[in-house]
Amino acid sequence: MDLMSLTFGLPLMPLRGLIRLAELIQEQVELETRSPAAVRRHLDAVEEARASGEISDEEADRQVEQILGQMIDQPGPPG
Repeated sequence: MDLMSLTFGLPLMPLRGLIRLAELIQEQVELETRSPAAVRRHLDAVEEARASGEISDEEADRQVEQILGQMIDQPGPPG
């Protein structure tokens, strides 16, 4: 590294690290929300809430449509 890149690059290292950390967190969240197991858990939770009477059939249908819509609208898993 030459003196100029060291002088201007070094102060930006924490910012670059923070940006990369945010990117990694976003990738992990997307991966977990898109995974078939996570979708299945959400659908099971909606069905349990419907069966126990916590939510109405209409609300359960709306939530199921929302969960499945998120799966359809999102691009494939990162990688």
